[in-house]
Amino acid sequence: MEMGNHTSASQFILLGLSSRPERQELIFGLFLPIYLVGAAGNLLIILAIGSDSRLHMPMYFFLSSLSLVDVCFISATVPKMLANIQTQTRSISYGGCLAQIYFCILLANMDNFLLTAMAYDRYVAICQPLHYSTMMSLPACALMLGSAWLVANLHSLLHTLLMARLDFCASNVIPYFFCDLVPLLQLSCSNTLPNQLMILLVGGLIVLIPFLSILISYVHIVSAVLRVPSARGKQKAFSTCGSHLAVVILFYGTITGVYLSPSPSHSADKDSLASVMYMVVTPTLNPFIYCLRNKDMKGALWKLVSVKAAIHGLL
Repeated sequence: MEMGNHTSASQFILLGLSSRPERQELIFGLFLPIYLVGAAGNLLIILAIGSDSRLHMPMYFFLSSLSLVDVCFISATVPKMLANIQTQTRSISYGGCLAQIYFCILLANMDNFLLTAMAYDRYVAICQPLHYSTMMSLPACALMLGSAWLVANLHSLLHTLLMARLDFCASNVIPYFFCDLVPLLQLSCSNTLPNQLMILLVGGLIVLIPFLSILISYVHIVSAVLRVPSARGKQKAFSTCGSHLAVVILFYGTITGVYLSPSPSHSADKDSLASVMYMVVTPTLNPFIYCLRNKDMKGALWKLVSVKAAIHGLL
């Protein structure tokens, strides 16, 4: 379909993870369970934290927020991909494409900010324990969360508006399973320099500042833990950070490869795989990473399941 400008770009074609028809059923059979498990796992974390008063503390406040964001994150792209496979269509409307861009950037930013808030929480708990109740009070946590949502919304709105001004010519085929900034910029016949600058400068700062904050927090944490005299105390301190650190490495490793690498190094296959990692695999794994290494979360989940089973037995 030929498109002269963005007003006539009524739809785009998403090639998905593979253009070969014989692989579509395999992809559907793989991603449907992943989506259901990821959504169910994150919703269970939210219910478990909400139902157990012992978990009503800052660390789990941010963890429940992260789980909510992750449910929305995987829901922003995977259902559309699965629907396209089932209906054997690959189209997405122009408005739907901009909506995906907005929500994907918004939710990726929230993941970024929440991981930073969780690192700060661990820093205060380990390095400033006497001031924990003051520094991580409910108003302070609410202010951090509200500020994160505000900045994330403004950043995603900026990129969406910059994308909406572009003209698209010659091709409307996106070699991804969702609408993303980089492939859309490659399709545009307008000047994309402002968009690329925003990705490198503003987007770079949005990623770099939280990442450096996490890094500095862990430098202080490691320094404080190494001063603990007992081996058991060191192990307990590190165990509270292991799950968070694993998610941080997975998230920042994949998102940096997609958005902060030079344009000539981009390839559809590599970027699509990296996108699957941070948009689908990471949100799905988060509940398992946090729950398997956290006795309080495992206890809360077991309590929740036991209550549900008891109610079902009474009915």
